[in-house]
Amino acid sequence: MTLGGWMRGKFTFLGTGASAGIPLIGCKCAVCQSTSSYNKRLRSSGLIQINGKNFVIDVGPDFRCQALNYGIDHINGVLLTHAHADHIAGIDDLRIYYFRDKKRVPCVLSKETFEEVKTRYHYMLSPMASGKSTSAQVDFQTFDEDFGSFTLDGMEFKYFSYEQTNMKVNGFRFGNFAYVTDIREFSDRVLKELQGVDTLVLSALRHTPTRMHFSVDEAIAFSRRTLAKTTYLTHIAHDLEHAATNAILPPDVRMGYDGLEMTIEIPDKDMK
Repeated sequence: MTLGGWMRGKFTFLGTGASAGIPLIGCKCAVCQSTSSYNKRLRSSGLIQINGKNFVIDVGPDFRCQALNYGIDHINGVLLTHAHADHIAGIDDLRIYYFRDKKRVPCVLSKETFEEVKTRYHYMLSPMASGKSTSAQVDFQTFDEDFGSFTLDGMEFKYFSYEQTNMKVNGFRFGNFAYVTDIREFSDRVLKELQGVDTLVLSALRHTPTRMHFSVDEAIAFSRRTLAKTTYLTHIAHDLEHAATNAILPPDVRMGYDGLEMTIEIPDKDMK
């Protein structure tokens, strides 16, 4: 839908959980035993839908379930933030889209992330014993710079880089929407790239800081520096009960949850 020079679309949280998901295997804590759907969290991932196109951010180990849950029957592009397993372990499940559509799935990622992907999914990039190659099933497209933009099936995305314990991670901005997960160390340039964003998705693991993730308070402070109008938290551990945490958050910062949908907008100029 076009509205006053802007194209309107939708973002859906496919998952909002930390690396082990919620509930954790064998855990008997109140959140893991909760019957509330808000406390059931698949591994963090998101779906951008605009102009009939589907763009997925990260494909972790729960991706097959997420694709079935939300009816993702076609993919126009995948954006990978980094190479940790909870963000790329579902790459193999992208092959079904090639089998169905006979069209390679474009997958955009940093050069550093691709080096990890090549090691873990070598069989998707190397010739098989029959002489046929599986590399045609996913079209990996890399970028080298820490900041920049790319066009994916007619849509322009901006990317920016930061670090999590020496691993390069990329955030993405799409019109008035930005997705920033697994952030720990960042430059002022990252904040500059996020200025003026209306909706920010941002990771916050628990109330206490860790060496790999923002705490809730650190995420709020980061959000304030971007001047985001609304921030939704993701990559959430089982330490945070949904309703109780929402009750103490500022009005402009909310807990994300699996299945949450929101409207996003991009300028018409960002459509090629």
